Amino acid sequence: MTASQSGSLTFLHRPDGNIAYSDTGSGPLVVAVPGMGDLRSTYDDVVPALADAGYRVVVTDLRGHGDSDTTFRTHGDDVTGADLLALVEHLDAGPAVLLGSSMGASAAVWAAAERRDLVRGLVLLSPYLRQPGSPAVQRAMRVVYRVVLARPWGAAFWGFFYSTITKGRRSPRHAEHVAAVRDTLREPGRLRSFRDLAVALDHSVVEARLPEVQAPALAVVGALDPDFSDPAAELAWVADTIGARGVLVPEVGHYPQHQAPDVVVPAVLEFLAGLPALPGAGQAEDGGRRA
Repeated sequence: MTASQSGSLTFLHRPDGNIAYSDTGSGPLVVAVPGMGDLRSTYDDVVPALADAGYRVVVTDLRGHGDSDTTFRTHGDDVTGADLLALVEHLDAGPAVLLGSSMGASAAVWAAAERRDLVRGLVLLSPYLRQPGSPAVQRAMRVVYRVVLARPWGAAFWGFFYSTITKGRRSPRHAEHVAAVRDTLREPGRLRSFRDLAVALDHSVVEARLPEVQAPALAVVGALDPDFSDPAAELAWVADTIGARGVLVPEVGHYPQHQAPDVVVPAVLEFLAGLPALPGAGQAEDGGRRA
């Protein structure tokens, strides 16, 4: 089980297995998804504030991650995006704002291009909207992933690597969260599922769909994020490409949601409040907040 303390645990049935999700609060729908190798609890510093502000916040685990099944045969941005859309349809409370971290943000953008009617807005934390590196580098990385994410060292390696990309400020619960990530990967089938995702991941499926994205977007990138050669330039490119509002967070690496919730939460709430009102939702004046 994951370390998340937010909401009741429920499952979405998909053709190859079940996707776990928690459901907290009531109001306009926000569906959140972590990045690869992460857990729903990555949003534990964000969910309560959004729920208290009058939003229904549903947080899903990726295929093979957290409490989701390890029986899935396909992984990647597009199938994760399809899972998000299936969840929004299942909840019958959309359109939703999709909130994603890292590859979860990539999947959210793919979903926004695929079904404009189901996606009201996008919150993108450290998003990959294009494939980094040359084809040769990508092939080499697939070999590396097969080695470093193998048993018996794969879980320990990812726990170490997770900390290296959490540069700058760290949450008081950083050690607890990394331990939960590492321990979950030691459960049967999870490291294999993670490795399958890492090897299959190709963000070019998202980049090809960027011209189709019409949903309003907020992009948040840590100024110290080592996954981007120039985080500020990458944020500027994302903002220009999909018309997003960009927020560069000082002293933060790849996980702004739990490195700097004091910055991320107000930015997300401001973005949500500025979205067009949902028809018949009674939120024209308060942007979804409770009176």
